[in-house]
Amino acid sequence: MTVLHVKGRVLVGPDDVRDEMWVVGGRITFERPTSLAVDATLEGWVLPGLVDAHCHVGIDEHGAVDAQTSERQAVTDRDAGALLLRDAGSAADTRWIDGREDLPRLIRAGRHLARPKRYIRNYAHEIEPGDLTAYVVQEARRGDGWVKLVGDWIDRDQGDLAPLWPLDALKEAIAAAHAEGARVTAHCFAENSLPDLIEAGIDCIEHATGLTEALIPTFAEKGVAIVPTLVNIATFDGIAAQAEAKFPVYAAHMRAMHTDRYATVRAAYDAGIPIYVGTDAGGSLPHGLVADEVAEFVKAGIPPRDALSAACWSARKWLGREAIAEGAPADVVVYPADPRGDVTILAHPTAVVLRGRVVAG
Repeated sequence: MTVLHVKGRVLVGPDDVRDEMWVVGGRITFERPTSLAVDATLEGWVLPGLVDAHCHVGIDEHGAVDAQTSERQAVTDRDAGALLLRDAGSAADTRWIDGREDLPRLIRAGRHLARPKRYIRNYAHEIEPGDLTAYVVQEARRGDGWVKLVGDWIDRDQGDLAPLWPLDALKEAIAAAHAEGARVTAHCFAENSLPDLIEAGIDCIEHATGLTEALIPTFAEKGVAIVPTLVNIATFDGIAAQAEAKFPVYAAHMRAMHTDRYATVRAAYDAGIPIYVGTDAGGSLPHGLVADEVAEFVKAGIPPRDALSAACWSARKWLGREAIAEGAPADVVVYPADPRGDVTILAHPTAVVLRGRVVAG
């Protein structure tokens, strides 16, 4: 049985700091083991494994990828300190990852659900509104407590972003997911898809660039979370440039949301909306960007401690996973300095411990 001694500053919470802990049999303990020899000692500032709450293992920009590519993606996230990934939609079957002790823990949302020709090719189950409930139930049973809808996408006839689903279909489908014990999240860039999703009982919105001053109080009142994926929103200017000749209204819309991105996130934070760190890795973005996204939160005006918590303590609580606690799984990351005041330190882990084993650093 491997025994690790981890000392320095162990951040059980943002303001709950211990001097040391031990890892015995893959679990955390604050009681010094007296009958076992210590195999290794780690020293530094210790955090629970970071959370990437919007990640895609198993896909690239063209659709599903093979197991070897999926493994590289997961390892990249792991080595960046992201040990818990909410996989917000994947066309690949990644259940085999659960059997790998050296790969991050995944919380799956099944496969994206979209309308025909209204999302990225090869990503989603492309269905009509009448089939939405049946597919939501199917993906709820295949996933790990989440289902992922595509809430809006460009409508080429309108030349701009438009909602995919009528309100009655959303209400029925989200109620069915809740009956299965699953929460529902939705990809949403624009403003006009949000009112129906809120009325239908959505649990989370991805990107949320269309969050308006009028909608913010409703999000806060209902406790609807957002995962802004600011490192992805940074690409909106490039998307607009590619689309401008054919869809100028859409291009202008994307640029406006890009310009307002930090103000939108700060307004949501000020209103008390739950906000969590997610990178949208996979697809067109590389994996391993969790530290970059936390830094983006700080640029948006979120205090460093709260930005850190959105990738750590509060994110784990939201997803129903333990942080650093007696008997908890030993998924932790060691840093050379205190990241609570300087989140850029997250880009420089000195050791990554997963399931009680040092897997990087």
